[in-house]
Amino acid sequence: MYHQEFDSPEELQDAINCFWYTAIDFNEQASSFEVTPDGYTEIIFYFGSNLKISRNGVFHSMPSPFMMGLLNQPVHFHTKNKVEVIGIRCYPWTVFDLLGLPSGEKGVQTFEHPIAELQSNLNKCIETGKIEDAIHQIKHYFLDAKSHIPANSMLFKAGVAMRGANGTMLVSEVAEAAHATVRTLERKFKQSSGHTVKDVSALMRFEQVRNQLWSDPDTNIASLAHEVGYSDQSHLIREFKRYSGVTPAAFARKTKKGRQIMGDDFVVFVQS
Repeated sequence: MYHQEFDSPEELQDAINCFWYTAIDFNEQASSFEVTPDGYTEIIFYFGSNLKISRNGVFHSMPSPFMMGLLNQPVHFHTKNKVEVIGIRCYPWTVFDLLGLPSGEKGVQTFEHPIAELQSNLNKCIETGKIEDAIHQIKHYFLDAKSHIPANSMLFKAGVAMRGANGTMLVSEVAEAAHATVRTLERKFKQSSGHTVKDVSALMRFEQVRNQLWSDPDTNIASLAHEVGYSDQSHLIREFKRYSGVTPAAFARKTKKGRQIMGDDFVVFVQS
């Protein structure tokens, strides 16, 4: 497995966290991997073997690109042989402004948009190993899209405040930072991300816990709960299980085992 992340240009840093590329060879045997929830919406381009998602025990082939909206539980993908992926890791409230696409409540979803026209040129770059050229094309596309968005967008202001507080701000405080009423903020947020401000804030906190347990599975849960803004350890455990399907302790054990097999790349794709 090979994974690389590319910084977002300064002009895009309030909209896109980063761009990333991953290549993994699953060999000829069909394999699956799990993607856990986080606080981002991602546009996913992939190349090589077909990616399928499992829904209610039925496999569905995914087009390229597709969208990973905010998830409320892990999802499982299936593929074999080599697959290469380019991801655009967006803040969920920015997709509507950048592309005119609400991330919606469906989690993983297909969409129709002119950005799909990049697939052919990106594929040529991937086939010739010119990964940075592919990333450059995508960055240029989003820089152009961002240039048409007013700098004082209410959603961008709200997002900056939420990220600065790591998801611990009250909805009323977020509205104040965005110079909007709570009602207007919630309506715009629901339209853009498919979720409420409270939902996204909860995912931000969950992501912090998940990332800490990835980097240090022996982290003290009680201390982490206080650090991230949960009312107590029980609150953290309930929220973590809500989004991941397992307790923090079980997740930490799985992480330790995965690192023994895959090393640090385990944090990118968690094999089922």
